Formats: sequence, C-alpha cells, structure tokens
Amino acid sequence: MKNRDIDQPVTQDQETNQTKNGFLALVSRLCFEDTLPIRFMYKTVPEHLNDTGWRMFTGYEDEAFLADEQTNLIPVDVEKMCKLDPSLEPLVSYNAGTVWERAPDSDGWERVYDFKIPAANVPVSITNDVDDFGKH
Repeated sequence: MKNRDIDQPVTQDQETNQTKNGFLALVSRLCFEDTLPIRFMYKTVPEHLNDTGWRMFTGYEDEAFLADEQTNLIPVDVEKMCKLDPSLEPLVSYNAGTVWERAPDSDGWERVYDFKIPAANVPVSITNDVDDFGKH
C-alpha cells in the first residue's frame, strides 16, 4: 500500500531550514554590499543536499577575499539570483565543471574553458593491506 504522505507538498509545520531555503549558490557579498553584477561563475560538485554547486562572483574579489569563504560567500537561493539577473537562468542548468564570464561592457555570457575550478583538499589514506584497512 502506498504511503499518502509521499509526494505531497511540505506543510508549514513540516518545513525545515533545508526545505525553506531552496537550492543554493554561494554568492560574493560584493554583489549585495556594493550592488555589483555577477560577471564570473562556475559550478563545482555540490557540497550538500541544498547546494547546487554554483559559485558566483563580481570579478573584483582578490585572493584574501576568496580565502575567507565563511564571511565573503553568502548562500543565496538560485531562483532569487535568476530573478535579480535573468541572464543567469539559462546557465544554471549546466553541469558541474562549467565556467562562465561576461566582460564589463557586455551583456552576453561566454563559456570559459581554461579556468581550473578550485576543489577542497581532502586528505585520503589508501591501503591495500587487509590488516591496515580498519585502522584509518
């Protein structure tokens, strides 16, 4: 027998921060504090269920700014970003590994092929020794 609760909209009582916040991108705070447009974005492998993998920037961020992700990258609903800038809508359906940029004097986006998307450095220990297997 089918459970009637499956595939039903979430009620306000059932809503959690996860369902309420939608599908998120990490967006440079310069977009909001300095009201600068998105001019560079890439999609990485999502880090959690709500993460789309999209990272959006103005192009004015320096290395020190980008190093402090907790302060300088704000999780924002992708749908909200598309409403603020409708030119993003056709791009956000692309897969991980996609990079886009637009020049300050242009409204159009160009795909970038020579940018290496940053990836988290996760230490991994690999062993083929059966005795070592359970120790890591």
